[in-house]
Amino acid sequence: MPSLRHTIAADLRAQINTGYLEAGARLPSEPRLAAGYKVSTPTLRNALALLQAEGLIEKIHGKGNFVRRPLRRLTYTDGRFTPDADLHVTIRTTNIRARGDLIPLLKVPSRTPLTEFLCLTHQGERPHSLARIYVPRDLEPAELPWPHPGRAETREVVTARLPTPEEASTLRLSATLAVLAITRVSADITGRVIEAARLILPGDCAEALFTTHHTTKERRTEG
Repeated sequence: MPSLRHTIAADLRAQINTGYLEAGARLPSEPRLAAGYKVSTPTLRNALALLQAEGLIEKIHGKGNFVRRPLRRLTYTDGRFTPDADLHVTIRTTNIRARGDLIPLLKVPSRTPLTEFLCLTHQGERPHSLARIYVPRDLEPAELPWPHPGRAETREVVTARLPTPEEASTLRLSATLAVLAITRVSADITGRVIEAARLILPGDCAEALFTTHHTTKERRTEG
């Protein structure tokens, strides 16, 4: 027999999927919902947590629970996102010094001057994806290095994990919704790291596309 939280979640899920609760709509307050379903507030919150984990609703601090608007899927391929007219990016630039895990990531001495580009992509007013790009300050280009024009080799590591508290807050995600974390490191022809990037995308609206080009060698027949 389904538990109370699963029964409540199923009812709200059906209201969302049928359009009775429209995208962007604010749900009744938690005490009002709890009273309507004749359950305790903790049980009601457990039901809402299920829907948050599915990406159907979002909780905005101080405002309440809202039906989440469908996010446009974002395709990441060859070091960049597929352009989309509905998405826009805000960029904040900060001068920092290499420390912690940035030292081995960029293969630089401690306190090496770096430029950090914090890029937050939005769909309308909603945060969509987050990227932190690091470039040694002596290589800083005039524009955002995405990808850096001097790259000769790029390596990427893709991981599915839960968001950090900062990532969940910035992207307005449930802490139980997995994200796609991409670490990209580009080097020039000498092997020097010229750019390192960390990208975070909500797992329910992102996909990474990898294409492998195979070359075949012609066999020579000795005559």
